[in-house]
Amino acid sequence: MPVKNDTEKRWVELDVVFPGTPEQLWRAMATGPGISAWFTPTTVDERKGGAIAFDFGGGAASRGTITEWHPPSRLCYEEHEWSSGAPPVATEITIRARSGDDCVVRMVHSLFTTEDTWDDELESFEAGWPGFFEVLRAYLSHFPDQKAVAFGASGVHPGTHHDAWREVSAALGLSGPNVGEQRSTPVDAPTLVGTVERVQQGMKTCEVMLRLERPAPGIAQVGTYSYGGKARAAVSLYFYGDRSAEAAAEVEPQWRAWMAKRFPESTGDSSQA
Repeated sequence: MPVKNDTEKRWVELDVVFPGTPEQLWRAMATGPGISAWFTPTTVDERKGGAIAFDFGGGAASRGTITEWHPPSRLCYEEHEWSSGAPPVATEITIRARSGDDCVVRMVHSLFTTEDTWDDELESFEAGWPGFFEVLRAYLSHFPDQKAVAFGASGVHPGTHHDAWREVSAALGLSGPNVGEQRSTPVDAPTLVGTVERVQQGMKTCEVMLRLERPAPGIAQVGTYSYGGKARAAVSLYFYGDRSAEAAAEVEPQWRAWMAKRFPESTGDSSQA
């Protein structure tokens, strides 16, 4: 969907239906433990004027201030240093109940500028959320309100992101996936055993999502994408339940070592897909 604009700002918006009550969606989308269960490690000072901070790993982070706090229906916050030289970006999340124990969530990202300089970044927000929203959907459907621990590992491929996908999918036993299939990683990779929940392949990203049985109940997102002129491979893991922290502590070093060996950061220049 193209960026919308008026005389004061430019914005993108998404409307998504999720299972659950407004209270469940609020806990998942407006609290630190909830957001960390499907997006990235996050802390939230739960009040108007409070801080919200997203930790993307490797020193990358974004911090903002909550401008509206109306549980369980409306959260707004502004981030001022999300990208070098960029104007502030405002995020608005509204949650509305509908029949059948579902909720409609609207997310709007707005930049307070009339220039189109940052339209690519706005469009990247819109393109990036659907994959995380699928993790949120699985979390709400199978692991609602459970304790969660998440981590990720990534690396660089010297070719296109499609080249990276062919390599990472073959190495992890995920080539030619179909929804509903049981898949498991080979013996020379860290253990993943689960059911294919989602397959997404396109010009900008390739992704497979597994609902895990081992090494712990949870979700695995394996994918490739282009960023900054380089092709990247990434694995994001979300473990749920009482053993989530123990399982993450055990396998996170394995994944970081595997990714560093197969997709080292120092591969030199690579093509953009």
